[in-house]
Amino acid sequence: MSLTEKPQSSPEREAYYEKIARQDFSALWNVLSDIITPTPKSACVPHLWEFDTAKRLLMEAGELITAKEAERRVLILENPGLRSQSRITTSLYAGLQLVLPGEVAPAHRHSQSALRFVMDGGGACTAVNGERTLMHEGDFVITPPWTWHDHGNESERPMIWMDGLDIPMLSLFDASFAEGLGEDTQAITKPTGDSLARYGANMLPVDFEKKGLASPIFNYPYARTREALETMRQRDEWDPCHGLKMRYINPVDGGFAMPTIAPFVQLLPKGFKTAGYRSTDATVFSVIEGTGRTTIGDKTFEWKPKDIFVVPSWYPVVHEADADAVLFSYSDRVAQQKLGIWREARNSD
Repeated sequence: MSLTEKPQSSPEREAYYEKIARQDFSALWNVLSDIITPTPKSACVPHLWEFDTAKRLLMEAGELITAKEAERRVLILENPGLRSQSRITTSLYAGLQLVLPGEVAPAHRHSQSALRFVMDGGGACTAVNGERTLMHEGDFVITPPWTWHDHGNESERPMIWMDGLDIPMLSLFDASFAEGLGEDTQAITKPTGDSLARYGANMLPVDFEKKGLASPIFNYPYARTREALETMRQRDEWDPCHGLKMRYINPVDGGFAMPTIAPFVQLLPKGFKTAGYRSTDATVFSVIEGTGRTTIGDKTFEWKPKDIFVVPSWYPVVHEADADAVLFSYSDRVAQQKLGIWREARNSD
């Protein structure tokens, strides 16, 4: 018998299996090929969510329930292969949050790590542990574990952003904690831009002491990101599988910006088609700029700005840009690398 085969059944064996089941045992040889697979096996499937549809549904939700009543007015992006599990991949959650002008999403904290990727609108704010930041399209914002955070919109436009969290990971470890502050907003004790000034200019305070595993910067503005990509493209050094792909880092140690979620941004120039690529980290993509298509396994998805799509673990993926394209993405690669299980295959069909 190999890992891909199961033993044949017989009346005697079935009787034995029923006997051991009554004593809370089961036979490994009957499930070995299901739980130790030759390649990754997941119910997660490739899928794309069109932003135009999502925004329309969110605005409908805005007429039905307030941000305060909902705590967080969010539409979960449910992977079609993982229905009713609040997952976009087996290890990650994604949702689209709406905060209307004048609203506040109340302050709370939880043990899950969260990212916000701003999709639509500008001028709303997020406060994290006493510091407020304004949010603009393309900004990547971090909420570290167990930090107070609230969201408010003092602009004249609805604000929509994508929430990415490690909820399924913490559920696996039974390590979820959460509590509300009891107030809509937290006290602001730091000036806007404080964390970026302290930690985002290739410097650290002289007596800095590391607290937690997440980056001490909590807003990575898209204006800076885009400028960096445009400068680097002048070298014409394109990775065949990724174009120009960068990871958001923690300036304290150079590692990923978050302890369980790995965020990335990549530039694909007009006409660029990537070589086939596989990796074990299922990845969520959001289109910031440009148009094109991505082939995931045997499915091809056409995308435009603000659309979201997911690539499951170990599916071959090819991106092709019709115009200069910038993609934001996140995965559990950082967690897999810490555990020593991450794997990739370049130029792979």
